[in-house]
Amino acid sequence: MRKICLIFLFASSVISLYGQMADSSMVTEIGEKKSEYLLLDKGLQFRITDAVNSMYNFDFEKAERGFTVMRHTYPEHPLPYFLMGLSQWWKIAVDTEDKKYDKIFHEYMETTIEKAKRLFDKDPENKEAAFFLAGAHGFQGRLHSERQNWTKAAVSGKNALKYMEYSKGEEELSPELLLGDALFNYFSVWIPKNYPLLKPVMLLFPKGDQALGLRQLEEVAENAFYARVEAQYFLFRLYASEERQPFKALTITSYLHDKYPNNPYFHRFFARQLYAVGRGTEAYEVSLEILRRIEQGWTGYEANSGRYASFFVAQHYEKMGQTDIAKKHYRQTISFGEETENQESGYFLYSLIQLGKIATAENDKKKAKEYFDRVKKIAKRKHPAHQEARDFIKKNKL
Repeated sequence: MRKICLIFLFASSVISLYGQMADSSMVTEIGEKKSEYLLLDKGLQFRITDAVNSMYNFDFEKAERGFTVMRHTYPEHPLPYFLMGLSQWWKIAVDTEDKKYDKIFHEYMETTIEKAKRLFDKDPENKEAAFFLAGAHGFQGRLHSERQNWTKAAVSGKNALKYMEYSKGEEELSPELLLGDALFNYFSVWIPKNYPLLKPVMLLFPKGDQALGLRQLEEVAENAFYARVEAQYFLFRLYASEERQPFKALTITSYLHDKYPNNPYFHRFFARQLYAVGRGTEAYEVSLEILRRIEQGWTGYEANSGRYASFFVAQHYEKMGQTDIAKKHYRQTISFGEETENQESGYFLYSLIQLGKIATAENDKKKAKEYFDRVKKIAKRKHPAHQEARDFIKKNKL
C-alpha cells in the first residue's frame, strides 16, 4: 500500500511546487481577450517578494504580517490564504514528525481551495485559479503522505493532477511557468523507473522527458524570479542524489544558505554537501553553528538538523585523533536520532558503528559488541550498515 501511494506523494510534491509559481506576473491570452490577474499588481509583487523572502528566512512573524494585510485587502482571493498555508508548511518541513501545525495548515489550504474554486467555476480558463487549486491540493497530499493517511493522500493527489492539466504547456509566457513542466517531465519518468509497479498508473499521463525536465529546471533556476528558489530546491536534491553531481548541489546550497542564512533546512543541506565533496573542515565549522543555534533555541533549529550537524562534527574530531570529543558527538547524533525517531537513518547507524570501532580500538570488546549488535537489531539485513556490523564482528571476533 505504501509503494502504491508513493505516486501521490511524488505527484503532490510536484504539484505543490507548481502551485508556488503563482507568485509571478502572468498574462494569458484567451482569444483576443487579455486576462490580467491580481498578481500583476507591481506593488503587490513587491510586498509578496518581501514577505516570501522573510518566510524562506524563517522570519514567520514578519512574513505572516504581510500575508495578513493581503488577506484583509483581498478577502475573496486565494493568494493570501495560500501563502499563509505555505508559511505553516515551512514550519512543518524542518521536522515532519511535529504535528502541531497540521490543523492550521489544512484550514488555510481548504480556504485556498474554496476561494480558488469560486474563481475557476466562473472562468474555467482562469490559469491563476488552477495554480492555486493544484498547489493547495498538492500540499495537502504531501502532508497526508507524511502522516500515512494514504486514502486522503490519494484523493488530494488526484485533484492536484487534475488541475495541473489546466496549467501545463504555458512556458512561453514566463520562466516562472516552466517550473511545473520541468517537474512533470522529470518525475513522470523517474517514478516508473524507481517504482515499476506504478508504470500502469503513469500510462494515464502524458509521456515525460527526464533530461528535458532537468534542463528546464536549470533554466528556471537561472532566469525566473519568484520560482527560482523552488527550482534550486529541486535541483540541489536531484544533483545530490539522483544525478550524482555533488559539486553542483554544493553550489546551489551555498547560494541558498547565503541568501537565507536563518533557514535551517538550507543550512543543514549546505553542511551535508560540504561533507559530501570532502570539505570536512568547512562542514565542521558550519555544523558547529547549527548546534549552537539549536542550543540557543533558534526558530526551526531542532534535533533533525542536529542529527546531521553532530555527525559531521564527530567525523571531524575523529579524523583529528580527538576520539573523546568524537565519541561525545557520535552519542549526540544518536540522541538526536532517538528524539526524532530516526533510528534507521544512516547518521544514527554509522554513529553506532564508529563508536563500536573506537571501543574496539580501546580494547573494550564488550562495549563494541553492544554497539554492533544494536546496528544489527535496528538496520534491515540488506542495509550496508548491517553488513558492515556483521563483517566487523566476525573479523574482530567480538
